[in-house]
Amino acid sequence: MLQLPAPAKLNLFLHVIGRRADGYHDIQTLFQLLDYSDELTFEARADKTITVTTYNEQFDPQTNLVTLAAQQLQRQSSCQQGANISLLKRLPLGGGLGGGSSDAATTLIGLNKLWKLGYNRDDLAKIGVKLGADVPIFVYGHTAWADGIGDVLSAVKMPDLWYLVLAPNCQVSTAAIFNDEELTRNAPPITIRAFREHGADNSCQIVVEKRYPEVKAVRLWLSKYAAAQMTGTGSCVFASFTDQAQAAAVLAEKPEQWRGFIARGVNKSPAYCQ
Repeated sequence: MLQLPAPAKLNLFLHVIGRRADGYHDIQTLFQLLDYSDELTFEARADKTITVTTYNEQFDPQTNLVTLAAQQLQRQSSCQQGANISLLKRLPLGGGLGGGSSDAATTLIGLNKLWKLGYNRDDLAKIGVKLGADVPIFVYGHTAWADGIGDVLSAVKMPDLWYLVLAPNCQVSTAAIFNDEELTRNAPPITIRAFREHGADNSCQIVVEKRYPEVKAVRLWLSKYAAAQMTGTGSCVFASFTDQAQAAAVLAEKPEQWRGFIARGVNKSPAYCQ
């Protein structure tokens, strides 16, 4: 039996550069990994059956990325073993924290170990990107600058900060936002140095806040305490703090209708620390 975390990520900024002929978008972003995670448990089976169980009622055990990742790895490797997989879901669905992609990546990492396949991270990333553009960042397991569709990754080291993440009571469809006619798709490319010196915004935030007013309400509330912005295509909003106690003090003041948590930014994925 093997137990591994599937960490959350934040997009510290997100620029949509353009739309490609294949329907994907060219972007720039900085993926910041967090020490707040879903948890997956893997147990090998002698037959080829793959089962996935969870207590989240919104989770479809047949079409979720955990099942799809396991099936894809099994086919790719011609592995004759199966697995019983249990998922403890902490990350909100449709929150922009990469939960589904992270679950898929941890499934690839975990089953590669459990089945003794010997694949390296490049091998797993090639499988993962077929499941979703964000899967490779979790497979490589390092906070990173991303270009392309989010799959051209350059590891970066970020300062040791604490993040307060708030989740509105709504789920945002990534596909719907990227297909929205009002999405700005001509953000200028920037450099890592420019981001470190001046910061950057989220191209999707205006569209999401127009479609989901609660996201804007959360951001405006959090902005009273620190610079706040949306992660990914939402719905979660975050702010950074140098001190855990500062973040905890703000979390204690949040309205009851919103969920929230505090996490530490990490440069290395906890999935590779166990």
